[in-house]
Amino acid sequence: MRIALFPGSFDPFHNGHLEIVERASRLFDQVVVAALRNPQKGAPLFSLAERKEMIEESLAHVGAVRVVSVDTLVVTLAQEVGASVIVKGLRAVSDFENELQMAQMNQHLSGIETLFIPTHSTHSFIASKLLREVARLGGDVSGLVPIPVAKRLSDRQFEERPRPAR
Repeated sequence: MRIALFPGSFDPFHNGHLEIVERASRLFDQVVVAALRNPQKGAPLFSLAERKEMIEESLAHVGAVRVVSVDTLVVTLAQEVGASVIVKGLRAVSDFENELQMAQMNQHLSGIETLFIPTHSTHSFIASKLLREVARLGGDVSGLVPIPVAKRLSDRQFEERPRPAR
């Protein structure tokens, strides 16, 4: 069985992520989606448990997908789940430089290869960081995220939003 691992912080999971999982599910027998803690990205909007639940709900229509949430090295998780490849989505050329470095490190550490899947241009501008910022400031991101994520974002109580100066 060919298993792919799709790791990310997914805070929050958005339509670009969804597209990559759907496409990877057509290439592999199973896709393991792993919500990871990334200390480089600061305080998360959603806990790992919340992210795992949202991703499971968002991917209910996709067969042969398993969702996990962990706090470990990606290559360690890949070995644990029996993945033969790590899948990473690319939005733009600027993503490639960082992702290539991670792919090379992962290959050096474990021998596991990375497959890059470019996202469709309709999703190329979507970034979790931007979604968090827009949502915190009261903007509508519902068209950019799966329905379960949009619901959680609308339910989330953010601190008092700054009012524009007049």
